[in-house]
Parts: sequence; C-alpha cells; structure tokens
Amino acid sequence: MGVVALPERIRSPWWELGRRLLAALAILVGTVMLVYFDREGYRDSGDATADNPYGVISLVDAIYYTTVTLSTTGYGDISPVSDPARLVNAFIITPLRIAFLVLLIGTTLEVLAQRGRELFRIARWRKQMGHHVVVIGYGTKGRSAVETLVNNGLDREHVVVVDPSPVALADAHADQLAVITGDATRRGVLQRAGVADADQVIITTGRDDSNVLAALTVRQLNPDAWIVAAVSEQENAPLMRQSGADSVITSSDAVGRLLGLSTLSPTLGTVMEDLLTYGEGLEVAERELLVNEVGMPPQSLPDQVIAVVRDEKVYRYFDPVVTLLARGDRLVVVRPAKELPWAPRPGTHNEAFAADED
Repeated sequence: MGVVALPERIRSPWWELGRRLLAALAILVGTVMLVYFDREGYRDSGDATADNPYGVISLVDAIYYTTVTLSTTGYGDISPVSDPARLVNAFIITPLRIAFLVLLIGTTLEVLAQRGRELFRIARWRKQMGHHVVVIGYGTKGRSAVETLVNNGLDREHVVVVDPSPVALADAHADQLAVITGDATRRGVLQRAGVADADQVIITTGRDDSNVLAALTVRQLNPDAWIVAAVSEQENAPLMRQSGADSVITSSDAVGRLLGLSTLSPTLGTVMEDLLTYGEGLEVAERELLVNEVGMPPQSLPDQVIAVVRDEKVYRYFDPVVTLLARGDRLVVVRPAKELPWAPRPGTHNEAFAADED
C-alpha cells in the first residue's frame, strides 16, 4: 500500500502571525454581525429610557459589546436578555471568545519563542563557527562539492553556503546547511560567513568574473585559507590563480575532455565517470603511508598508487624521486569505493601509520 508523503511547508513566523490575525479579525467581524442582527435581544442600560427600557443597540454598540466580550473584559452595560440571544452567547460567542484568545495569546507566544530559539541558534552557531568550509555558489557544482565533502566525513554544521539566490537558499536549507544570503564579492557578506576563520573556501558561482572577485576578497580576509575555484574558460585559470586560488578547476575543459574520451572510447569514458561518482565502483582517494609500506616501491602496494605526495609536492608514481616510499609520504590511490573482502582498505584496521612512528 503506497503512502503519500509531502514535504513540510516551512513558512515565515510573520506569515503565520498575519494568517492568525486575519482569523481573529474574522471572528471579531462575525460576532459583531451576530450581535447586530439579534440586537432586539440585548439590553443597553446606558441608553435605557422609560419608553424603551432595553435601550437602542446600534452597530457601534455591537462592536463595543463584541470587543469587551471577546477580550473577557465584560463591563455588563450591554447584556443579552432574550432566550435566543443568551443561547447564541452560550453556544457560539463563548467558543468564539476562547478561539479568539487562543489565537492571539498562542500566536504571540509562538512567535516570541520561535524568534528566541532562532536567535539562540544563530548566536551558538557563530560562537562555534571556525575551521569550517565556505561554499560560494550553491548551484550544481556547489551541491556536488558539498555532497562529496559530507560523504567523506565532514559534518554539515561545518559547511556555510554563500549565495544570493532564493532557490539556492531553499536548496541549502533542504540539505540542512547554514546559508548567508548575499553577494560573495562584498566583504561584509563574507565576514558574516566567517571566512576569516575558515579552513577551506570553495568558489563556484556561474560567472568567472564573480569568482575572481570573490577569490580576491577571500584572500584579503584570510591569507591562510585553502581556496578551490571553478572557472568556465581555461583562459581565465591564470587570472584565478593570481587572485589567490590555490586550486583551479576548468569546468568546460573537464566536461569537454570527458565527452571526447567517451566518444573515442566509451569504456574509458565509463571508467572516468566511475572515478568521479561517489559510493560505487572505483574512487580516487588520498591516504597516509603505513609502517609496513615504508621502503616499498609504489607499484607493489595493494592499492593502485597513481601519485605520491612528498614534502607538499606531488610526484607521479613512476617518478625516480619516489622509487621507494619514505616516512611522511602520502599516497594518491585508486581503490574500490567500498571495502571488499578481497580488497580491504589499508589503514582501516588499526594499522600503524608511518607518520605516527618515531
């Protein structure tokens, strides 16, 4: 049996307040009309005369009686005297009075409590923010970057998205991410995102000029952050590096190369796509060197080593400099995305790392 589950509709507390105030106004107007149409059943002691002991109930009197009744003030100068009027008060106006009070008091308390909780959450988030990742631009590339980081162990609370788009705001909130809405080329926006305390910044807006300006601003605010930026055209990559980006990804060239490889060799294109897809098949990963791997050639390891990182410099596995692995090396490998019985992941079974050995 299928069950339909719709996403929750998240509305602004001010929208909720306005909706409830309209409901309260409807109750007020409805009660006024009830009293006014049945005005012959009410007595106004203030207007009573010898000729008319019940007085005259005008529209203003009906409004006055409704407001003091629904607010439970009840001065008693106007009161129901006929049986129909008393029954209407007992079974209609009294429940409306309760609903009116619940709407006003409940809404006020809810808005205050929700606003207070939100302010507390923001204050706590700002206090704990630091050593986080700032993602500038939450389009397709930004979402994929965040998904990769989260799948590799990064907590979503350590990711801050900066994007001016309402669509990006909704998408990021749906992914449980903090969002700073604004233009990332402005210092104030990046300061609110805590760029000065961030470890990494990913810049992936839809325009190369915006990416360059964002990189310049980020580098001014945080000289030590690792900046990864995307550019659409290869000719803009040198400018992006001059702007402060540590790593530049050319999206058009990368996509074009994959298209060309898939055309020349469909199987090679499939393998490349597999390497770029998280969670299944093959993956590219960086790991530390194990103690029992020190002094071994890269080609002899269980993992398929494609590069060795030594003294912050990357060497290809066949480079003579890394013929034998040494303490402190890190390995860039191709391995199964999931640990398999016939291909266990080195470093995941309490093996000693070479970097930890004296």
